[in-house]
Amino acid sequence: MTYALIILPFLAATVVVVALSARRDGFGRRMRASLVAAIVLVALTTVFDNVMITAGLFDYPPTHLSGLRIGRAPLEDFSYPLCAAFGVPAVFALLRRETRP
Repeated sequence: MTYALIILPFLAATVVVVALSARRDGFGRRMRASLVAAIVLVALTTVFDNVMITAGLFDYPPTHLSGLRIGRAPLEDFSYPLCAAFGVPAVFALLRRETRP
C-alpha cells in the first residue's frame, strides 16, 4: 500500500486549496468545469494506462498497491489526474486578484 500513502499529501493539499478557493468568485462554475476535466482525465488515464501496461512499458509491484484495478491500471493511478483537475484551477483562483466593485 505504499502508493496509497504517497497519494495522501497530494490529496490533502488538493482538499485544502479547493476549500480555500471556495470563497472566490465562480467557485460553482469552476467545480463544474473541474468535474468535466476530471471525467476526461480519468477516461484518458483508463485507456492509456491500460495500453501502456499491456504493452509492457511499465508495471507496478503488487505489494505496493491496494489491489483494486480498472482493467490493468491500479486505482492509485487515478488520484493524480483527479487532484490536478480540482487543484490546479483552485490554485489559479487563489493567485488571481479579485476584482470586486
